[in-house]
Amino acid sequence: MGSTQNEVEVSYDVSNEFFRLWLDERMNYTCGIFDGTDNLEEAQLKKLAWLSEAAHVKKDSSVLDIGCGWGANVEYLAVDRGVRDVHGITLSRQQKAEIDRRQIPGVTATVCSYVDYKPPVAFDSIISICMMEHICSPEEARAGKSIDMYRNYFRLAHKWAKPGAYFGLQTILRNRVPRIPHDLKELGWVTYTIFPGGITPRLEEIIAAVNPYWEVLEVKTRRLDYKKTTEHWRQRLRDHEKLIRDKWGGKVFEDYDRYLSTCVRAFEMHYQSLAQYSLRRIDS
Repeated sequence: MGSTQNEVEVSYDVSNEFFRLWLDERMNYTCGIFDGTDNLEEAQLKKLAWLSEAAHVKKDSSVLDIGCGWGANVEYLAVDRGVRDVHGITLSRQQKAEIDRRQIPGVTATVCSYVDYKPPVAFDSIISICMMEHICSPEEARAGKSIDMYRNYFRLAHKWAKPGAYFGLQTILRNRVPRIPHDLKELGWVTYTIFPGGITPRLEEIIAAVNPYWEVLEVKTRRLDYKKTTEHWRQRLRDHEKLIRDKWGGKVFEDYDRYLSTCVRAFEMHYQSLAQYSLRRIDS
């Protein structure tokens, strides 16, 4: 089950204008790559480029973005890389509205769950950026269902892809369990308040779940990159504190400042990390 549409909209439908204030200009809500730069905009472009390369995207590729957010990646694919057939799915109606507003040539966005998706074409490449955190709920993870749920996700992606297809994947990772009571409390608060219905996977769960559908070609972890990304977000949020308090209320500002501060701490303390993967479809 994972996150329902209502729960996803708790996470992403505060207001498109609100998120635009503190994300990068393309509205990537995931980790950037800070190799050779301290600039958030450049870091996010490096991330999108890495995932496109991992998915072997070409101009004549048909590409699916599972969990396409506000359209940062589908716009990058269509505009920056010249891909002519790009599809995205999201459960957030506000995110879909933002993609429609951008009017990106060659891009089709759909509001639906991945479990209900009916692809109009078979895909040469698939990209999914920090969507897997919504596949399994904390209760389902505690019941031992996570690997089976992730494996079903990889099965569906395999079904939608052409033989020889590649998959560029990015996921937050659940690493160490905090032994400091305050840290444990704050991580629990983020899980149930900011991202209800979801939980971050463990690396070993992903590696187990790709079989028998996808071959793992490469895994790159970027824990400190995500720490730096969340530091940038928190500073931008704080730079707009007065506007946020005036327009959305003090609780929204305080909740998001608390959430981003918890993220900075979690990546610093190895409670969480970030992994990028290049996968290749296993063809029988």
